[in-house]
This record gives sequence, structure tokens and C-alpha cells, in this order.
Amino acid sequence: MNKRIANTLFGLVGLAFAGHVLADEVPFNQQQFDQAVAAGKPTVVYLHADWCPTCRAQKPILDRLTQEPQFKPVTVFVADFDKEGALKKSLRIAQQSTFVVFKQGHEVGRSTGQTQETAIRATLQEAL
Repeated sequence: MNKRIANTLFGLVGLAFAGHVLADEVPFNQQQFDQAVAAGKPTVVYLHADWCPTCRAQKPILDRLTQEPQFKPVTVFVADFDKEGALKKSLRIAQQSTFVVFKQGHEVGRSTGQTQETAIRATLQEAL
């Protein structure tokens, strides 16, 4: 029984530290997004739609990449393409499956429709 408790505690400690190695992937919030960009933090906005097959292909790749330690400083705001009309207008986004990258308070890149891991990785790296 003690071994089971020790394994459980070890697992919980591992989960606690895992959060410190992962990039932040958070639901889009205009105020938080504005603050991150104004502070010059590496930031990516990902416009997706649940019905979009390209977005469904991108999501597991994005999830995998944001777990890599190199992307720890990057905050990825996940925005719903169908609900974020003001965001689409302000960033001039016409299509779902779009990543918009910010570094030091300025847009430095964007990508639409990429489903290759190397291309999505390169897009995220632009924020660093």
C-alpha cells in the first residue's frame, strides 16, 4: 500500500512540474491578449473552428509542440473562428486555421492552413 501511495505522490509531483515546461495554451480573452502583446511577450493567436478538418489536423500538432520546453515562453491564445468576429476584423483574418504570431509587441508572422509539423513549428518559433 505504501508503494502505491508513493507512486501516486510521485505522479502528482511530476504533473506539477510538467506545467512549468509547457507553453501556455489558453482560451482567447481580449484583455489578456492585449496585455501579453503590450508587454512584448511571445504570443500566438490560433483561430480555429471545430468543424474545420484542417483545424482538426493542426490541433494535435499544436498540442504536441506546446509541450516542448523551447516553447515555454510562448502563450498560445486559442480563439473560436465563429465567435471572435472583432478579433478577426482587427487582425484581418478571413480564414480559420490561422496562426498570428507576435514578438516584442508586433506581429511578426502568420500562417494559414498549415498541417505539417515542421511548418507549424517554424510559425511558433517566430515568436521566440
